[in-house]
Amino acid sequence: MAKKKNYRSDNTYMVSTDSTDNPKLGAKVLSDGRESLFLDFYLGFEVAVSSKTGKEYKRVINKREYLSLYLWQAPRSTAEKIQNKATLELAKKIRFERGQQLLEDAEGYRLKKHDDINFLTWMWGYYESYTKGDKRHIKRAHDVFIDFLKATPEYVKFSNRIKPEHLNKDMMIAFTEYLQHRFRGEGAHTLYARFKKIIKRAVEVDILRKNPCEGVSIKIDNGSLKKDVLSMEEITKLISTHYHGESTDIRRAFIFCLYSGLRFCDVRELTYSNVDYSNRMLKFEQAKTKGHSSASAVVLPLEDWHLQIIGEGARDEKIFPLPSHTMCLKALRHWVKRAEIDKHITWHCARHSFAVNILNNGANIKTVASLLGHSGLKHTEKYTRAVDSLKADAMKSLFTPNL
Repeated sequence: MAKKKNYRSDNTYMVSTDSTDNPKLGAKVLSDGRESLFLDFYLGFEVAVSSKTGKEYKRVINKREYLSLYLWQAPRSTAEKIQNKATLELAKKIRFERGQQLLEDAEGYRLKKHDDINFLTWMWGYYESYTKGDKRHIKRAHDVFIDFLKATPEYVKFSNRIKPEHLNKDMMIAFTEYLQHRFRGEGAHTLYARFKKIIKRAVEVDILRKNPCEGVSIKIDNGSLKKDVLSMEEITKLISTHYHGESTDIRRAFIFCLYSGLRFCDVRELTYSNVDYSNRMLKFEQAKTKGHSSASAVVLPLEDWHLQIIGEGARDEKIFPLPSHTMCLKALRHWVKRAEIDKHITWHCARHSFAVNILNNGANIKTVASLLGHSGLKHTEKYTRAVDSLKADAMKSLFTPNL
């Protein structure tokens, strides 16, 4: 039988049952049906003077730290119950570790640890509680790190369980080399950036004592375009290609991205409420920059063929009800192959193709930056270099005249 939760006036309750625990583990009930886990630290007391009576009194010093770990308040499925159990176990391990650190800081010793944190389990917990638009990249970084451990003889013993102290600079150097060998274009840099985000959080919550990624980087030329782009001729060829079993929604969504420059994470979240039919506008906030960029809001003018692809529906209905990114990518690769286009085309190539093609047709760089939702011209300039490269290739393709 589940233990009764004693809720307090601030919608919190304590998970810790031992009065000697320091810190104590607790949870705060959120409005979305989840509970946010936290640690309450007792840091002693200080002598203060009352402003009313002028008398001295002892004031308790407390500190609260939220762990960015969440429980389902009322788990309905077996999966949610299992997730709650794993998350709670992780939180208890973190609570124990924080208590050890307090002892070490105050008394100069540590109790013997009764259990070790598996960093792979902690990484998965971080992914589960992550709420930003690049969540799938966080999961990909987790999965690829495990692939790296399995593929590297020196580290294969850690592929199921690895202690935080085993992550060091040498391992990070080997991991970056693995990424650069396995992925082309910006893939290695993107995955390593998400992995470093995970590591940074682990340092912040004291899972790791120091950052093993410090001084280890994957450098790319941000001024050049690494991914393949589709020319207007290739786009026409792709649109005219059909095959048995194709997904109409995936097809519509990718064509829309080719003619609007939207990212996958944005096009899959569009609803009919984002469409202003009377003014022929599409208005949305970019998932990637929402909340931390003044340019996160994007307004795109819509042509007749945009509106034809969009159609009409209920305001809260998704325009493009897409399956997972993996399924969409598989369908896209099959489609490109059937169209006999010999290029490595990912979903993000639609965004790049849009930018290069409208620049090639005479649009100025500021207009392109605005359409793509860039806050400045820095990220847009790489497309101008791609256009210059295409022009140079076109000139080289001319027959050499007989002089």
